[in-house]
Amino acid sequence: MDLTPLDIRYQEFPTGLRGYQREAVRAYLARVAEVMEGLIQENEGLKEKLKALEEENARLKEAEGELKRAVVAAERIARELKAQAEREAELIRKEALAAKDQVLREAAEELRRLKGEVERVKQEKTLFVAQLKALLQGYLDSLKHLEEGS
Repeated sequence: MDLTPLDIRYQEFPTGLRGYQREAVRAYLARVAEVMEGLIQENEGLKEKLKALEEENARLKEAEGELKRAVVAAERIARELKAQAEREAELIRKEALAAKDQVLREAAEELRRLKGEVERVKQEKTLFVAQLKALLQGYLDSLKHLEEGS
């Protein structure tokens, strides 16, 4: 049985020989109806507040879920970037080692070439000196021969 404040306010009671005082009963029922009206209004307000809080809670849970997904995505991206940076660093290191090896090979080849050039120049010098000595010796022999013939 649902009672409203109006039901309480206008409730009729049978009376007997020594029945209730109508005015006292009416006053009491009016106070009960007022208290009940206040409770009903408070209950409605609390229901609305609860509904608003539940909606806010749902919104916050959704935002929390989105935030968690964003954090997971950010962590994944960070791991991928780190792995990519490590791969690039390793590639740069290998390229630097290969370039170093190439420079060393080229330097060794240039050193061999220069040593060969130095050796060739030494041989040419030795040959030139020997030819010059022979030429000078020939001139000396000619001079000696001319002096003896005079």
